[in-house]
Amino acid sequence: MNARPTLTSIEEMLEPDGTGRVVIENVWPELDGGRTPVKRLAGDEVEVWADIFSDGHDILRAEIIFRAEDEPDWRRAPMTFLDNDRWKGSFKLERNIRYLYTVEAWRDVWGSWVNEVQKKKAAGQIVTSEIAEGVALLEKASERNDSLASVLGEVQAQETGSDEQLGALIDPFHVKAVQDAAQRGNLSRYDRELVVIADRTAARFSSWYELFPRSMSDDPARHGTFDDVIKKLPYVQGMGFDVLYFPPIHPIGMKNRKGRNNSLKAERGDVGSVYAIGSDAGGHDAIHPDLGTIEDFRRLVTAAKQHGLEIALDFAIQCSPDHPWIKEHPEWFDWRPDGTLKYAENPPKKYEDIVNVDFYNRGAFPSLWYALRDVVLFWANEGVRIFRVDNPHTKPLPFWKWLIREVNRTYPDVIFLAEAFTRPKMMRALAKIGFQQSYTYFTWRNTKAELTSYVTELAGDLGEVYRPNFFVNTPDINPIPLQTAGRAGFIVRSTLAATLSGAWGLYSGFELCEAKPLPGKEEYLDSEKYEIRAWDWDRPGNIRSHITALNKMRRDNAALQDFRNALFLNAWNDNVLAYAKLMPERDNCVVVIVNLDPHNRQDTSFEIPLWEFGLPDHATIEAQDLLRPGSPFTLHGKVQTVALDPATNPVLIWRLIPPRP
Repeated sequence: MNARPTLTSIEEMLEPDGTGRVVIENVWPELDGGRTPVKRLAGDEVEVWADIFSDGHDILRAEIIFRAEDEPDWRRAPMTFLDNDRWKGSFKLERNIRYLYTVEAWRDVWGSWVNEVQKKKAAGQIVTSEIAEGVALLEKASERNDSLASVLGEVQAQETGSDEQLGALIDPFHVKAVQDAAQRGNLSRYDRELVVIADRTAARFSSWYELFPRSMSDDPARHGTFDDVIKKLPYVQGMGFDVLYFPPIHPIGMKNRKGRNNSLKAERGDVGSVYAIGSDAGGHDAIHPDLGTIEDFRRLVTAAKQHGLEIALDFAIQCSPDHPWIKEHPEWFDWRPDGTLKYAENPPKKYEDIVNVDFYNRGAFPSLWYALRDVVLFWANEGVRIFRVDNPHTKPLPFWKWLIREVNRTYPDVIFLAEAFTRPKMMRALAKIGFQQSYTYFTWRNTKAELTSYVTELAGDLGEVYRPNFFVNTPDINPIPLQTAGRAGFIVRSTLAATLSGAWGLYSGFELCEAKPLPGKEEYLDSEKYEIRAWDWDRPGNIRSHITALNKMRRDNAALQDFRNALFLNAWNDNVLAYAKLMPERDNCVVVIVNLDPHNRQDTSFEIPLWEFGLPDHATIEAQDLLRPGSPFTLHGKVQTVALDPATNPVLIWRLIPPRP
């Protein structure tokens, strides 16, 4: 027979404190148990949901409590009951900063009393005792809040237990006043504080144009300068871009310098890869002497702002063998036992012109981390607020989490774009630890099924932290489908990128339909990474006007400024993708129909989303052609039929004009 536990052991086992009578669970948005912040934009309303319940039948109340991280006091926003113990509320993100939020709930003793006494009175029951309870509750509330003295006086002036006293107690103005001051019975708070990061608009909605400053002289024999870039600003602005992004602008090393087309041997006059950063002229906080001076760069930043553009810089954590850090801080690098410096590799690829730092090497932690942070802060101080980060997945996640947090403490408007084409879980992890934007697999999603599945995936729970930037090409990636797609293929890919994602971008030459490949590879022939190029900016067959139209419609239509609102429509042809982008609260709906076959005409019937406007299948709706502006036209019925010819109209983009109520 088991021995009975002693009193001491019972006391050690059971120490009830009564907390948690009001249960708060399933709070949303919450990621990874609150470890990962969710992302929104300054100006957004954050909708918060929670399951809230308790024993018995008392009325419950709930609030969101929230504050900006630099505010000492909590603010409050009410939550309302929906159904099945689910509650909902919202609060506004007023600034570009982190916010903390959680949920409080309690048993509304006063409200429960009001509800009970009204029901009993309506049923004809005697409520003398209940009136006495109400007076007692009011007295307690008055002790906590002097403002209720007049209410209490008015109630006490009535005959005890009378209908007049009850009337004074349940007067709507008195009920509200007492409810605000009454005790919050069994007050519970959710057991963790959650974080939402309010970024500026460009984190979710921006249009990027990438160019190599050294190629802006329009003469392959002359290195371009920042002044040459300034002359090109009207060209970029004219297409409607708002971010002008440069690959590294720093001095380039001589040792193991790469030649044209990534040749291992540089010839006389070869300029090398911009990613082989560092020489006697300086490192990551220096400017290539042929581009100009820091004063020239400042003039460029100012001129860009005047053209509605902000400058984005590449942050590439790699060094040429000539980088000053190698002499000044050899402990930051990886050395072989024979004393030679280990250059960068991604077997079987080798990068003989660069070496990597070692983040955890003895002597490198934390001094290297501080040095890299200071590089970003240096350029941020020069007016740069966007950084495209080269290969962040090859550097430690704890470093990025710390760096981004450190930079955003000083410059909350700085945006980091993760250039990580790697495993999905690593790409997601980079977004979770702070990157405001991310490159994606869009380049390799080409079929109807692939595009539908991928965009749907991004718009799900992943969309709480992962903001895609749909770049159509990069200096490293000349997509194989585009190598033979012709002009129609470039129109299609730019349309998909610009209308499916809030952020999109292209590398210069795309608008000229440049597609010459390095034979057998997903790379450009005569890549600008290794040489200065001169472009014919008016090359016949260019699609500048189409890109200009895309960027204009993005600015004019709120529905195109997000990536989570695509509604894929029935289109009875596997070569045609049809979708609507919806912003119901702004009465904005854009329908896009795309021929995914760049070589052949495709005909299809597809559905217009009349149901989104509460219209029957046979209704009519007005539409505006956003690519061929003109008078609105009328669409009759849900099912429409179109022909998409690569030579004339590979895509259609219509704005639906809902009927006036």
